[in-house]
Amino acid sequence: MLATTLRLWLRRRSGRERRVAAVAVTVVVLAAAALIVLLLARHPAAPAAAPSRSGRAAQRGGSPPNPASQAALAAAAAARRQAAAWVASQVSRSSITACDPVMCSALQAQGVPAASLLVLGPSATDPLGSAVVVSTAAIRSQFGARLSSVYAPTVLAAFGTGTARVEVRVTAPDGSVAYLSSLSSDLRARIAGGTHLLGNSNIGATGPVRQQLAAGQVDARLLSNLVTLAGLERVQIVSFYDGGPGSSAGVPLRAVELASPPLRPGARGGQLGYLNSVLAFVRAQRAPFLASSATLQRISPRQVVVRIEFAAPSPLGLLGNDGAAR
Repeated sequence: MLATTLRLWLRRRSGRERRVAAVAVTVVVLAAAALIVLLLARHPAAPAAAPSRSGRAAQRGGSPPNPASQAALAAAAAARRQAAAWVASQVSRSSITACDPVMCSALQAQGVPAASLLVLGPSATDPLGSAVVVSTAAIRSQFGARLSSVYAPTVLAAFGTGTARVEVRVTAPDGSVAYLSSLSSDLRARIAGGTHLLGNSNIGATGPVRQQLAAGQVDARLLSNLVTLAGLERVQIVSFYDGGPGSSAGVPLRAVELASPPLRPGARGGQLGYLNSVLAFVRAQRAPFLASSATLQRISPRQVVVRIEFAAPSPLGLLGNDGAAR
């Protein structure tokens, strides 16, 4: 606008006046330029802003996540998932499982009903009222040494290491001293029952199976079923299993695989007929001798077995001192 005004003003002036005006404008422009240079020298331009951080760290205004912390959190989550899957498949749904809120959520995600869970909040003073307690870092911090020395001395299964370790423990309703005493008595009764079973001519077993029976490593409910079966016909034991990883000494094996023994010529139904008769017998039992699972499984192209499994935790005191079922 100023340039246009100046141009129109010069057109209305004489040649001499225009020359004088041009000189004046030049002087003004040079003076203005000198003033700008002086100001820039006194007030240099601000440095360019550093590139801003991007991603979550910039949004939070903090440092990037610590890889060690992320690894620890991932290890704890993995141990919880493994423990939850084990409890869901091995612990009876009629048994109450005590757990911290996060662990209880993991158990529900694996299908354990809420009615079978005892949530141990920060104000809980003990896990009593449950059959098993899932020991996480939060539970160990809450109960300290009393968890193992008073409330739950025996480990059924353990997953993970360090602070991420998760243990499934048997709750001792009358205290650890009374529970461990009962467990010791039960072990002696299982040794007597296993030894008695090995003396039965209708029992067929491999070396490792015989060692497990003689050492009292077999659950009392299994022993009782096997004794009754052996009184009816020959029983071929393939293996005992289902000891949880990291379980305490004296915790019994709760599952067995039975194969069909050599049958008499002309036996009705062949091997499958025999195995189905074993299934019918096992499924006809009543608690506490009723198995949680009894199925036929093909373990090789030429062999089918019966798998019989009892739920955890194993009840104590089912056998007398001589190993016979009460």
